[in-house]
This record gives sequence, C-alpha cells and structure tokens, in this order.
Amino acid sequence: MHRRQLALAVFFGLAIAAVPAHAQGQWPSKPITYVVPFGAGGTTDVLARLVTPKVGTALGTTFVIENRAGAGGSMGSDYTAKAAPDGYTIQGGTISSHAINVSLYSKLAYDPIKNFQPITMIGSMPNILVVRADSPYKSVQDVIAAAKAKPGTINYASSGNGTSQHLSGVFFEQMTGGKMVHVPYKSSAESLNAILSGQGADVIFENLAPALPHIKAGKLRALGVTSEKRSASVPEVPAIAETLPGFEIVSWQAIFAPAGVPKPVVDRLSAEMIKAIKDPEIRNNLVAQGIEPGGMTPAELGAFQKSEIDKWARVIKAGNIKVE
Repeated sequence: MHRRQLALAVFFGLAIAAVPAHAQGQWPSKPITYVVPFGAGGTTDVLARLVTPKVGTALGTTFVIENRAGAGGSMGSDYTAKAAPDGYTIQGGTISSHAINVSLYSKLAYDPIKNFQPITMIGSMPNILVVRADSPYKSVQDVIAAAKAKPGTINYASSGNGTSQHLSGVFFEQMTGGKMVHVPYKSSAESLNAILSGQGADVIFENLAPALPHIKAGKLRALGVTSEKRSASVPEVPAIAETLPGFEIVSWQAIFAPAGVPKPVVDRLSAEMIKAIKDPEIRNNLVAQGIEPGGMTPAELGAFQKSEIDKWARVIKAGNIKVE
C-alpha cells in the first residue's frame, strides 16, 4: 500500500511538472523583453514605449525595451528569431524587417514567416510625396511628366537602400515608366534635410509622421500620399492612386514573437495588445502621428504579411535591387 501511494505521488508530481508554466497560470512571472530592431527615438521605438505600459499593467508585469539596430532591422530580428519561444521575448516588426528584407538581402539569417509568430498590427502610415515649397512641381502629374520627359534629371532621397521610402520611388518608376535618380541617406532626418536645404534631392517619399511638421510649417509641399485612400491626417492631400490607380504603399508596424510560443500565450498577448491599441488615449496618440491604428488578429497579420512579402518580392526583382 505504501509503495502504491508513493508511486501515485511520483506520477502526479511528474505530471504537474510537465505542464507548461503558462498552463499553470504562471505566465508571465517575470519581465518581457520587447526587441526594437532599430535605434532609439524612431517610430518602432516610440510605439513600443507607447503600448507596453498599459499591456504590462494588464498582464501584471513590465516590458523591457531593448534596441538592437542594424541592417534594416535584420540584426534585431535575427536575435528574436533565436530567442526561447516562451513568451518572454517579442519584437516590433516592420515592413522592412518582416516583408522587404527577405527579398532585398542576398543572405538573411532568419525567415520572416517560419521563424516568427504574428501577434498583432499596431498601425500603418502612408509615405507622402513632398517637394520644397518653392519647387516647380505642383502635382503628382508634374513629377510623372518630368521623370518621363527628362529621365534621370530628378533626384529622390530616401533614408536608405531598401527602405519603404526607396521602394516607393522604385514602384513609382515602374508604374509610370519614368526614371529618377535615387540618393540614399542614413536616416529620415538626413534625407529630409537634403530636400529642405535644396541640396541633393528634388522630391522625397517620406513617412508621413516626420514629414508632417515641415508640411504644416509651409517648408514642404505635399503632392500625394502613398496609401490607397487619402489620409485622415492630411485629407486635403490626394492619394497618388487618384493619378496612378493601383499605386499603394503603407509603412506598417506590427508585433511578432519567435515561432513556437504556446497558443495560450500568443492569444493573451494578442488580446491585451489589441485592447491597448484600441484604448482611446493611445488611439488618439497614434492618429496624431499620422498612424492608422491597427488591431489585427494573429491570423490576419500572418495573411497580410505573406501578401506584403509577395508584393515586394515582385517590385525588388523587377528593379534588380540587392543589398549584400
């Protein structure tokens, strides 16, 4: 009898130990690392710090923001891909790190689909085609006409090779048949300065958020947004698609975890993140920055991500663009 009781005790002890911590209601039991694969102060970093406090309160834990910048978001993404799939490491993923880079870089250490579990979309924003206030270009059609009539005479700046700003220009050329000269810089600050100073750039397809203050100050003239429809932040600015049907580019910000995170953890993370994004205060903050609030489910984000990878693979291949 004693042996039987001992055997049962051992059996149940092992069974309980085998149940994952999250199933025992113990997740999260420590801080969660939120990897930002870009530098501090950028959009991905700002959004991480905006949404995590409310989510941390709901989960009864805190988030530690860890910036791991480099290679268009690839270095930080590779780090996250290799992290333990226990729900204690997530990351801010973007159009660059999780859609463009896989076709852009000849050697990428991670697979944006196989190595990641989608959590939710924070939001998206269009790029905006702008020129200096004293530019002769008054409309999208003016830029198209000049790029076709005098190929290679218009310089367009970007924050780097393979960024959404760069590929906006590539896609614009592909759809219009015009030809411009790409001038890459290291950041949005540098590329904006190039056009504001009149040295090095005639036009730029910049993220709406950093361009907006210069537009409102009258230093830049907005010609068109790259989203399919007009942006609520600048409703007076037409969509480029109104001139070029089918032209659509949005720079998006999402949240991913390493592949293999248990479904109960994914579901809870996603639910709390979506609640935070829909919180009126956070939502208003996003809109004020020119960002359309998201809130996709993991399945919806996964399907969207795959469509984006396919789209940019075609654009990059047609433009013969590669980064070593």
